[in-house]
Amino acid sequence: MARMKLRKLEEYLQGVEGFEYPKIEYEQYVTPSHIASCMVYEIQTKFDDIENKMVCDLGSGCGMLSIASFLLGANLTIGFELDIDAIDIFRRNVTEMELPSVDCIQCDVLKDIENSRFVNNFDTVILNPPFGTKNNTGMDIRFLEAAVQLSNNSVYSLHKTSTRDFIRRRASEWGVKPEVVAKLRYNLESSYKFHKQKSVDIEVDVWKVDVSDKEI
Repeated sequence: MARMKLRKLEEYLQGVEGFEYPKIEYEQYVTPSHIASCMVYEIQTKFDDIENKMVCDLGSGCGMLSIASFLLGANLTIGFELDIDAIDIFRRNVTEMELPSVDCIQCDVLKDIENSRFVNNFDTVILNPPFGTKNNTGMDIRFLEAAVQLSNNSVYSLHKTSTRDFIRRRASEWGVKPEVVAKLRYNLESSYKFHKQKSVDIEVDVWKVDVSDKEI
């Protein structure tokens, strides 16, 4: 069971500060509070993979998923983020909300994770990776592969529903067991000048990946 009701969790997350100037090269979008609360609440209530766990938030941005994990009882939550401006916002959010046991480390998750001391060090890894648009083709899969290396138990990740078959094939190559555990509509707000619509709905899957028998 979760220690907080879903509605209350979403209310807390609505107070999380987002990007002031999002950077397209990192495909920065704030995970909506509704999506974050539903995702993390599902992880805890159905799979008991948040409370009393070591949780990693990969590509943590402003800390939405990290904060949600703490509020649902994670022992320790560590975000990994490359962009120092995002880390500043992450830490400001944590300070203003007075949250202990939440921290963020600056690193390039696609270069610095392999052979690091963090490999197999987290019970649960959660992520909302770049979807791989513009110049970031394949970035979502690279993030997911890094997440698999970090976890000793489970990975939970958001991906476009249109990539479902491809994710299953790659997971099979890694020797892990993927399962779609929820389907959501991701309301992506206009953040960049090239966006022609105020917002767009994207169908996304929440994946649970069992990494206990992984081969990477």
